[in-house]
Parts: sequence; C-alpha cells; structure tokens
Amino acid sequence: MSIVAGSYERFIWGFKLKQLKNSPQSLTLTPLFSFPSHISPIKSVAVSGSAAVSGGSDDTIKIYDLSTSSEIGSLNDPTSTVTSLSFVSLDSSFPRNLLAGFDDGSVSIYDADPFVLLKNFSVHKKGINDLSVHKTGTLALSVGRDCCLGMVNLVRGRRSFYCRLGKEASVVRFDGSGEKFFMVMDEKVSVHQAEDAKLVLELENQKKVLCAAPGNNGVLFTGGEDKNITAWDTTTGKVAYCIEDAHSARVKGIVVLSKSDGAGDDDPYIVASASSDGIVRVWDIRVVGKEKTDPLAEANTKSRLTCLAGSSIKSFKTPQVGKTNKSEDQDASE
Repeated sequence: MSIVAGSYERFIWGFKLKQLKNSPQSLTLTPLFSFPSHISPIKSVAVSGSAAVSGGSDDTIKIYDLSTSSEIGSLNDPTSTVTSLSFVSLDSSFPRNLLAGFDDGSVSIYDADPFVLLKNFSVHKKGINDLSVHKTGTLALSVGRDCCLGMVNLVRGRRSFYCRLGKEASVVRFDGSGEKFFMVMDEKVSVHQAEDAKLVLELENQKKVLCAAPGNNGVLFTGGEDKNITAWDTTTGKVAYCIEDAHSARVKGIVVLSKSDGAGDDDPYIVASASSDGIVRVWDIRVVGKEKTDPLAEANTKSRLTCLAGSSIKSFKTPQVGKTNKSEDQDASE
C-alpha cells in the first residue's frame, strides 16, 4: 500500500506501508520518494494503483509512477490553481480517467492511459473546493466557492445539475455504496441521499472539519481543527468512536485503506492521517476505546502537510496492537 502526501513547502512525499520481516506483527512507513515537484504549494493529491498525481498553485499537474518511485511527466493544460484531483477507477489495477477541478471553476477530464486532455468545461462561477466520483464512474459531484453544488456527467463531459447551497461547502464525498454523499460546511457535515440529494441528517462537530473519508457500513471519518479523528455513524448521527489528539496540529487528510482483493465483508481497519504538524500516521481503528490508542506506524516529513491520498492495501497478517480533445457529444470517459 502506498501513501502520498503534499505539502505547503512544494514537496511531494511518498511512503510504502510494509510489515517488518523480523517482526511480522509490526508495520512501518518506508520512504519511497521526496522532492520539490512543484514551484508553489501543493493543493491536492490522488492515487490509484501504481499511478499518483499532484496539483498545485503553479497551474500544473504532476504524474508519478509509484512502482518506480519517480515523476514521469506533467500536465500543463490548467490555466489556474489545481484545487482537487480524483481518479475514475473501476478496478485497482490502473485508473481509467483523471478528474481535475480548478480555481477558475472549471473541470477537466483526462484519459489516464496516456494522460491527455479529453474535455474542459465550466461547472462553478468561482473556484472548486472539492470533487467526488461516483463508484460507477459515470458522474461526479463538486462544491465551490460560489456556495453551489454541481453534478458532472462524465459520459457526456458536461455539467448536468447545479444548485445553490445555504453556505459554502469545503468537502464533498460519496460513500462506498454510492447511495449517499456527504458535504462539509465548517463544523457541520450533512448526509444526503445520492438519488435526489435529500438531507438525511446533520453531524455537528465541535470545531471546523477539514477532511473526510467514508468507511464501510455507514461510517464516516472526519478530521480537522480539533486534532482528532472522529468516526461517525451516519445512520444515527452519533459518534461511533474517536481518536483524541491524533496529531499535535490540525488534521488535513484522512485515507481509509481497504483491501485490494476485496476479500471479506469486514470494515477496513487501517486508517491513515496527515497533519500540518508534518506527521503521517497509520492507525488500527479496532482498538480505539479499548486501550490507549497508539499509531501502528508514523513518519515525520518536517513540513506542513496539506493533503493525503492512498492506494488499496494488499492482504497481509493482521498486526496486533496493546490524445486530442473530443467534441461535446462524444463519450469523454471511454
């Protein structure tokens, strides 16, 4: 399993989560690479299989091959800051498309093999804060600084729905089933039905939420200015459990690491987090509340981390813890 983090200092950080040979019950974050890939702060990262990308304020998307721990190219099509990146992946081997959101309110769809721009179109009147792709790969949701929610038809490559929200949302996420989606507005997280966007319930955090990641069986993980990692039961609206003071500073990224082989129906038990304190940590959420929660592994980048992404985790022993643009009528995601 690979973890990629971006930083305010322009550095990209790559790690591999491995089991120690002399201690198979222990995990470690082994560095893969670290270098200043951008000339300005990194805003977003995304990972799918062996492919990773990062976007920053330098109007550039960088592409990485995790199997060789190297940068393999860049996309210079963006005309403004890259604010959000998301792969369209129907399996764990290699992504089909890359979706990018920009500070000018537009969205671009790229073919991921090779990386070429298929379509660029406007979705929001102001900058895009976040994007989330539905598990079918046919549509995506976006939220922007114009206080609106947008829906993107990835087959046609156009905006298919647009509505005003009561407040600016910073994060939007589909759940794993695709039946619900979540929006973050400061301290509140709203839960909606994906079919008609009907509000199901609201989750009230004590401080501002900065990142969110869905788990299985209706669990949503959030992190933010309270320095905690909180797991919410989105069926009841109550806190299921919480890792208090998971970091010494605000949490800027959370990744739920599921098994790449899809075996079993158990909840993913490994969660990774990144903070502006520069530390990436990996947690076993099964022991939360049973005893003092210590991370399974951690790495200190000594930089101000801004974002986090991770690939699927391969099965291993469970650690025990005390081309050219297409026209609008063509399929942009073939």
